[in-house]
Amino acid sequence: MFPSVIRSCPARRVLHAGIAALAAATLTGTLGGCSSGSAGSPPPAPSPSSASAGPSGSVTPSVVLDERQRGRTVRATVGTLIVVRLHSAYWSTPTSSSPRVLAPVGGGTTTTGTCPPGRGCGISSARFTVLGPGTAHVTARRHACGEAMRCPPGQGRYDVTVAVTR
Repeated sequence: MFPSVIRSCPARRVLHAGIAALAAATLTGTLGGCSSGSAGSPPPAPSPSSASAGPSGSVTPSVVLDERQRGRTVRATVGTLIVVRLHSAYWSTPTSSSPRVLAPVGGGTTTTGTCPPGRGCGISSARFTVLGPGTAHVTARRHACGEAMRCPPGQGRYDVTVAVTR
């Protein structure tokens, strides 16, 4: 008698629907870890400038850079947080040419979910605090732009100039 009650119970049907939805969401999240574009092509990114709240509640200006700013000059002021996000695990961790201007405060490469071989799914990132006026270059390199695929000319080096004023 008990099993027949469970089989006809509306709550059980809702539970099964919920489990199916959870399984679909999990599968989508797992497969969505890599972009469908070529290795190193950036997804839509946030605006280059934003602000974040500091520990005391004060607002710290920040600049977010990605592949779209390659070869450009970005202006910043002392105290700004510079965040670099390169959309491929093939990139080296971005570095500053002048730590007295742009001091590194973190970074590295993170992979995203499961990824087919050769896609380089992940983000190479770095964070810098602007310490003083001057000019610094944020650079990164990659030798591969896919599995066993050398980068075409102009695609293996990332360089953004950061011009800092007080």
